[in-house]
Amino acid sequence: MVAILALVCVLPLIFTGAYARQVLVVCGINIIVACSVRLINLSGQFSLATGAMMTLGGYLSALLAIHYGVSPWIGFLIAAAAAFIVACMFGFAFVRLKGMYFAMVTLFFMQIVTLIVLDLRSFTGGINGLFNIPWPEGIKVETAFYYVIVAISVISLLLFYLLEHSRLGLVFKGISQTETLCESVGINVRIMKVLAFGLGSLFAGLAGACYGHYMGALNPSAFGFTFTLYAVIYMVVGGRNAFVGPILGATVLTLANNLLRAFASFQPLFFAAVLLLIVFLMPEGLVGLPSRGSALVRRYRERRSGRAAQG
Repeated sequence: MVAILALVCVLPLIFTGAYARQVLVVCGINIIVACSVRLINLSGQFSLATGAMMTLGGYLSALLAIHYGVSPWIGFLIAAAAAFIVACMFGFAFVRLKGMYFAMVTLFFMQIVTLIVLDLRSFTGGINGLFNIPWPEGIKVETAFYYVIVAISVISLLLFYLLEHSRLGLVFKGISQTETLCESVGINVRIMKVLAFGLGSLFAGLAGACYGHYMGALNPSAFGFTFTLYAVIYMVVGGRNAFVGPILGATVLTLANNLLRAFASFQPLFFAAVLLLIVFLMPEGLVGLPSRGSALVRRYRERRSGRAAQG
């Protein structure tokens, strides 16, 4: 972990181009988003509201900074808190739905948020979006902003880890396996599922605010349905059953997506192909590569030793 963190800190010294640094920043934001999707999924919920929460957080922080002069540092916290509150209010109304029905409702919620942003054109800029979103105070160069995103990503991952390995995380996993048994031992399943949805949305709102202030611009389609699907694919491809799965999936696919930017029109096909390969050939995700590799080596050695014994 220390070695990886040290490598992340020296990456701006290796990749000095502006585009390369932008890719690294987006990669850090995507890691937070993918982990937030997994946090919600720990309780057995499949949410497609990630884009809605990022839109809410991004626009709220940007509008506070542009129209009211609120510091982006404070805007980050307000965006995260607002996403948490809205998610909890939404969860209390619809968390009783399960599986596909909950996913459909969250998808409709994302469309509602997008339509609200489009209709409030005098305030949000409508389809043209927002521009000239300021950077946080004290951040003058892109390298400094990169380290801010690194710090936010590391703190977020630490919180994700502590949540998952706490008693609360065990409750989320228990609800995912059997809600009836959890209710029989006195756990309020509805409250716990609302809390999981709210905590995951909190980090999504924070990620949206970070993205908006870094890019300096936002538009309603920035976190649309395609982006939400990509966030889910990051989790599945990396491995939804492992903590490092979304981190690995978001990193690999974000870098691969930017390496293939010359074929931008084929990016959805690329993500679909990767998803199908993982689902059919390696359901455990990219985190299962080391174990599969060691298993192949072990089988090869066993066959070789067996042939030698027969000879």
